[in-house]
Amino acid sequence: MAEQLQQENRLAVMAIVVEDSSCVEALNALLHEYRAYIIGRMGIPYPPRDVSLISVAVDAPSDEISALTGKLGRIEGLTVKTAYSKS
Repeated sequence: MAEQLQQENRLAVMAIVVEDSSCVEALNALLHEYRAYIIGRMGIPYPPRDVSLISVAVDAPSDEISALTGKLGRIEGLTVKTAYSKS
């Protein structure tokens, strides 16, 4: 039996800009799916510009962070960028 290499977790923060509130259900469903990796999240509605700004802190393998970022990026109505820790 081959031994699987386990990838180390990395810390990262995702910055999400929600410009169309109709995508919030899909956003929340994805965050719920990855809830085991989420350290915390903060959402700031900004009515003057009709947007919401969300930060999500995660502790997860790089592959999982990339997968979540990619899935979020395919949701129409929001933009996501991720910053990783160096270690």
